[in-house]
Amino acid sequence: MGKETVLFKSEEKREAREVALFLRELADRVEKQEIILRKGKEKVTLKLPPVFTLEVKAEEERSKKGKVEYSLEVELEWKPGGEKAEKLELG
Repeated sequence: MGKETVLFKSEEKREAREVALFLRELADRVEKQEIILRKGKEKVTLKLPPVFTLEVKAEEERSKKGKVEYSLEVELEWKPGGEKAEKLELG
């Protein structure tokens, strides 16, 4: 696969209630097909197509010292033009 460019990244500790509120707001914005991410002066706007790939992954990672860390990843993937691109026609 090609080169990956990170457009926005944020990692911070939050209480479960705050995370749930963020995810609810994110769900509303996914439904509207536009997500704006802001942190300080950094801002990224993502336009989502009507159809995309949803990937959900739960992981358990054990360090060599026996420490365990869990993660839950939710990823949305799409290509420019989306899955339901309109058919090109000559008029």
